Amino acid sequence: MSIGRRGFIQGTLGVSAMAALYGCAGAGKGKGHVVVVGGGYGGATAAKYISMWSNGGIRVTLVERNAAFVSCPISNLVLAGEKQLSDITVGYEGLAKYGIKVVQDEVTAVDADKRVVKLAKGGDLAYDRLVLSPGVDFMYDGLPGLQSASAQQSILHAWKAGPQTVALRKQLEAMPDGGVFAMTIPKAPYRCPPGPYERACMVAHYFKTKKPKSKVLVLDANEEIVSKKGLFLKAWADNYKGIIEYRPQNELRDVDAANRTAILEFDQVKADVLNVVPPQRAGDIAAKSGLKLINNRWVDINWLTMESTSTPNIHVLGDAIFPAPTMPKSGHMANQHAKLAAAAIVNLMAGQPPSDAPLVMNTCYSFVDATNVVHVASVHAFDAATKQPQPVKGAGGLSAGPTEMEGKFALAWAKNIWADMLT
Repeated sequence: MSIGRRGFIQGTLGVSAMAALYGCAGAGKGKGHVVVVGGGYGGATAAKYISMWSNGGIRVTLVERNAAFVSCPISNLVLAGEKQLSDITVGYEGLAKYGIKVVQDEVTAVDADKRVVKLAKGGDLAYDRLVLSPGVDFMYDGLPGLQSASAQQSILHAWKAGPQTVALRKQLEAMPDGGVFAMTIPKAPYRCPPGPYERACMVAHYFKTKKPKSKVLVLDANEEIVSKKGLFLKAWADNYKGIIEYRPQNELRDVDAANRTAILEFDQVKADVLNVVPPQRAGDIAAKSGLKLINNRWVDINWLTMESTSTPNIHVLGDAIFPAPTMPKSGHMANQHAKLAAAAIVNLMAGQPPSDAPLVMNTCYSFVDATNVVHVASVHAFDAATKQPQPVKGAGGLSAGPTEMEGKFALAWAKNIWADMLT
């Protein structure tokens, strides 16, 4: 199969064809009220498809703290100066035509017995079923030097696209030529496994073109690169020799924020710009809701419905769940979780069983410079024996190498999935 054909298939089946894989969800039946918390790749998609697949029979309310959706995928291009934040921002106005009510607020508590969520601005929302798509929150408790608000405003993560993305870009612009950008990566699992290595490429691309004496230092807590290893190593050798230095097995133990110093197990690294990606867990509301967590971090769910194994009528999506084998915490996968959950919820609220053979797939694109991109793709089918999705042998795969054609596919993927969620 040629790269062009492979890329075409990935670019087209990645989003729009998913509906067919879950069967005829509910067939327009069902009624009641679903509250969706979180308007990211998972939540916005779930809200749209529950309303659409129930033909409006199920009333849907989406609660989101932000006024607009900002995409984490593509945000590394903002750091490199190749895109603006406005290029990766989409409003929620498009959901109105599906009858979805969008409430800009934050859920502070869930009463699972009464089926009610409490809002930060006051008032309650009652639900028949609740969808939580809270993303991740950061585990600062293991990093004493980063627990204050002032330290967190100085040493940025930029792992939730938005104001920190712009702020980190400004730090890079202010850095002198010849300076060091050091980035720490936590042990997996964390949001978007290839994201840190793509970030190293894009910052190095910026340095190569604007500040050629500067250096990118990647301090990885993992034993090795956890995604697209060969592709990233080749890109670094071919394009960024002498710019990117990779140090595996370098776990962050603390941060001296005032001196922009990463305190590692056996070393300390002072940087001109220090970018700390902290260890992560399910968003706070998941723990506050009393849901069963695995490793005290990720929500345990039923893979036929995305419903919590501990708490009926609460479904959880995306980065917040304990992942199935080889399943990444990606935006594309959150979109797939959302459609699986939407189909199950519409069926259940129509008195019908969920599909017993759901299938989901994923594609992650990574820019290695402003135009050239690599990808990894996978397909995951539910396995009744393990009660989890398992990777389908022979499906998916990796790029042979970076190409401009895949760069066009990556940008098309972003526009398509944003449209799939929000318009």
